[in-house]
Amino acid sequence: MISTPLRFRPLLKQTIWGGRRLGEMLHKPIGDADDYAESWEIVDHGEDQSVVISGELAGQSLGELFTNRRQWLMGKDWVEANPDAKTFPLLLKFLDCNRVLSVQVHPDDAYGATMQPPDLGKTEAWVILHSEPDSVIYSGLKEGVDRESLREMMLAGETDRALHSYHPEVGDCVFIPAGTVHALGGGLVVAEIQQSSNTTFRLFDWNRVDASGKSRPLHIESSLEVSDYERGPVDPIRKPIHSGTETLVECDKFVLRRVHDTDQTIGGDDRCHLLTVISGEATLSNQDGPMKMATGESVLLPAACGAIQVQSGDATVLWMSPPTSI
Repeated sequence: MISTPLRFRPLLKQTIWGGRRLGEMLHKPIGDADDYAESWEIVDHGEDQSVVISGELAGQSLGELFTNRRQWLMGKDWVEANPDAKTFPLLLKFLDCNRVLSVQVHPDDAYGATMQPPDLGKTEAWVILHSEPDSVIYSGLKEGVDRESLREMMLAGETDRALHSYHPEVGDCVFIPAGTVHALGGGLVVAEIQQSSNTTFRLFDWNRVDASGKSRPLHIESSLEVSDYERGPVDPIRKPIHSGTETLVECDKFVLRRVHDTDQTIGGDDRCHLLTVISGEATLSNQDGPMKMATGESVLLPAACGAIQVQSGDATVLWMSPPTSI
């Protein structure tokens, strides 16, 4: 039985709103360009595939492992509870938001299943790694904004008037269930855990146009259809970072925990786990010996991997898993 945590090659994405902090802060292998926006750390979504970079499974994609070694990867209970699953359920990424992103909303699983091609819904959570003094997060609609008033603001190019906003701080966690209208502002670097989905509807792009005067298309009707008008403003989960392990988000799609300045046993519970170091250097140890993890590095612990000991010291580690109740 292969018991070593899996390391993958990151998939780097370049877009207009990216920058260079993925290389400067998280040591990603970026080139000379200044538009590196995302580093997909662990992913199985269509052609976007994490590939194992070392050990007996080197060269195999996460999709291949999910297809050919599903119980080894996910655990017996998860496999029995999800017999129709087609992909590894979670996607872990880092984002460098050098400019404000468009205002977006993601559908839930039921709506995603009706799309062509079908996709999962997208519930996600962010942990803020860097924030400039003027950075802003937009999350949720202001009190009283309903479907009709949101439509009017969208058509008038004034969608920003509908949005709840605040200045985020390093260490904040923001939980964005499917249907939550949101946007990440400029000057932010975040770690994100989400469902393995890439379905996004754009409500507003800040009235930006390209060099030829064209704006990116908006998805008005789809956005209005999937937006949650009951949730209202979404504020950050603001917990001071302290020694120990704390749960930041627990929902029906994933559990997100933060480990800092402590020893924590992870695994050995017939469940897969994802780990990423967001500051400092951590050490993972099992019967195969120690493994060092530097800032920006991520691993996947298959369900059959067995328990490992995480020594975080002064490092901060994010620990993510499928939901605890299946």
